[in-house]
Amino acid sequence: MKKWIRWIFGVLGIVFLGIQLVPVDRSNPPVESEVPASPEVRDVLRRACYDCHSNETRWPWYSYVAPASWLVANDVHEGRRKMNYSAWNQLGESKQQKRFHESWEEVQEGEMPLWFYLPLHPSAKLSDADKTLLKQWSEQSSGATHRGFLERRDDKDHDDDDDDDRG
Repeated sequence: MKKWIRWIFGVLGIVFLGIQLVPVDRSNPPVESEVPASPEVRDVLRRACYDCHSNETRWPWYSYVAPASWLVANDVHEGRRKMNYSAWNQLGESKQQKRFHESWEEVQEGEMPLWFYLPLHPSAKLSDADKTLLKQWSEQSSGATHRGFLERRDDKDHDDDDDDDRG
């Protein structure tokens, strides 16, 4: 019986070492732009959101050990795909407004930060004050984005009117 147990642990050890050779992309692309936020809001975002939703991920030690490395990298890449605060300039006005609204909704519903992220990152837990700050930021930012869109649309309409007057 002991022989079988040693053999099984030996095989598992070889498999564990072998899976460490599977490459994992833990890159942090350059920051293209920052999401518009006050220093207080940015501090909360950095603490609770940036590891998965920016190009400034801090890769913890367990992100270098398979199979955890596969899960962490997948979560980061998925998080960046859904919302990347470091590539804010790639979003149009309407998408920015939508992202402000969606991000607050996920925080309000308790979906973000993810429950399994919090035990290893207790500083990411959002206090009531953090949530209030994020709610105000979301409402102000989505409103400002929407107002800016309407102002540009109105300016364009007036420009079109001027063109009609010249013709």
